[in-house]
Amino acid sequence: MIVLTILGGVLAGCGSPEDARSGTAALPTASPDAATPAASGPATGSASPSRAPESGPPVLAPGPGGLTPVFERRADGSSGPGAGARGGSAASGAPGASGGEKVVALTFDADMTADQGPRAAKGEHFDNPALIASLRRLKVPSTVFMTGRWAQEYPVQARSIGTDPLFEIANHSFSHYAFSSPCYGLPTVGKPDMRSDVERAFTAIRKTGARNVVPYFRFPGGCYDDVALKALAPTGVTAVQWDVVSGDAFATDADAVAEQVLDGVKPGSLVVMHCTRSAAPVTEDAVRRIVPELRERGYRFVKVSELMRG
Repeated sequence: MIVLTILGGVLAGCGSPEDARSGTAALPTASPDAATPAASGPATGSASPSRAPESGPPVLAPGPGGLTPVFERRADGSSGPGAGARGGSAASGAPGASGGEKVVALTFDADMTADQGPRAAKGEHFDNPALIASLRRLKVPSTVFMTGRWAQEYPVQARSIGTDPLFEIANHSFSHYAFSSPCYGLPTVGKPDMRSDVERAFTAIRKTGARNVVPYFRFPGGCYDDVALKALAPTGVTAVQWDVVSGDAFATDADAVAEQVLDGVKPGSLVVMHCTRSAAPVTEDAVRRIVPELRERGYRFVKVSELMRG
């Protein structure tokens, strides 16, 4: 199933790993969402990429041919070591460590494209302070995938998120342009510029004073191919996708978003949501239902770094 949505005047898609990997799109079949899962590939890295220390955030081993590895969810006991990772080995992915443990990672994409500054200047809100406040009040560890442009527009919020131990910030590119094409109408980053786009985003995020920055990257639209995985290998990032699509982008029914997440979550799941008021106006309301219901089912919330650690 493919779900399409309009984001900033262009299409961003949410579909199967195969759809994202090939960069192909299909007609919408359900309510909108933004972004997509995908497939293979290195490890390690930070703002100026270098291998993460043993005590730092876990990263996956490089995939075949040294391609950037892709992590989608934690392995469960029935899948064996490495399940949930494509193109690399899952960090500490032994079944004994993860086998059926009720953990789930909520992730939030803070999207803003390079050309949306004038819209922000006119009052459009690409941030969502109330959502962050609710996550704090509910004590939910979370990972925010932030574009460099978002960090530039909201440096105080980026610093606040990135200095709070409840959160970690990962990279969502600088400009939110696609790394393979076609990708739901998104403008594309040329191969020669892919590495610098990611490094530019890390620089913009760290410039705000954010400290809890992890060497993870999420492809805009979830779209990538081996060319992109090879281009990003020198940055040392682990690409992070998901296995549960929230459907929160442009949704107007918080209960429908909550139901979609609650229906999809299983032990080890990684959920994609959004941290942009204009594009995902009901996310906070949905989270306020999702969190207590999952806790009632026995789930514990973790950041991606803990989910990956196993």
